[in-house]
Amino acid sequence: GLLCGGMPKAPVKKKATTAARAATNPLFEKAPKNFGIGNIQPKRDLGRFVRWPFYVRFQRQKKILTTRLKVPPSINQFTKTLDKASALSLFRLLDKYRTEDRKAKRNRLATMAQNKAAGAKDDASKKPTYVKFGLNHVTSLIESKKATLVVIASDVDPIELVVWLPALCRKMEIPYCIVKGKAALGKVCRKKSASVLALTNTRPEDRGELSKVVETVKANFNDRFDETRKQWGGGVNGIKSQHVMAARARAIAKEEAKRQG
Repeated sequence: GLLCGGMPKAPVKKKATTAARAATNPLFEKAPKNFGIGNIQPKRDLGRFVRWPFYVRFQRQKKILTTRLKVPPSINQFTKTLDKASALSLFRLLDKYRTEDRKAKRNRLATMAQNKAAGAKDDASKKPTYVKFGLNHVTSLIESKKATLVVIASDVDPIELVVWLPALCRKMEIPYCIVKGKAALGKVCRKKSASVLALTNTRPEDRGELSKVVETVKANFNDRFDETRKQWGGGVNGIKSQHVMAARARAIAKEEAKRQG
């Protein structure tokens, strides 16, 4: 206490830590982050600093460009796809006509060969009914008016492969629709992806379901062709540009109010 001629120190009051702790809610404990050098840094989202692969950068840049630039109607029509409820009923129908796998095809051909060797007559009516795929094949089916329904993928790249198909379907008066995902169409025909599918024949029990799908498809695509071929896409500014334009419009409105006032 009185050493070195100093004044006696005041007694140190102990903080009422127990009472403070009891007052705090245990559900919301403080967890202060320490950003100092030498400390373990808290986890944060570093997505902005990642050098993404080229295909990721490419698809992001493409998305931004198609939003900013004006997109002609022939390409913009592929952004207007079939709604979810109608697409579900369409794929439910298409799944009934999935192409056969290799094992089933091998067995069918082996049975046909055995019947032929035994001298039995080949029945053409028993030929299995599946969806038709392949751009050239489907095009020939449309031109010969054998297709009853054409399904086009919205994300075909390059888009020039299918950009003319809706006009051809309308000219030949064949119902067509644009759906999301070439991979979804690929699953139907057991491929990685498919740009276009077509139905030619259906079993009698599925004709009612097909007529409902065709009715929906015609109302959304065939009958609205004249409307969609005039609708341009894109031309949407970025968020920063939108704020700048809004601020400019507010300033102009303010000036006009001053002049009139």
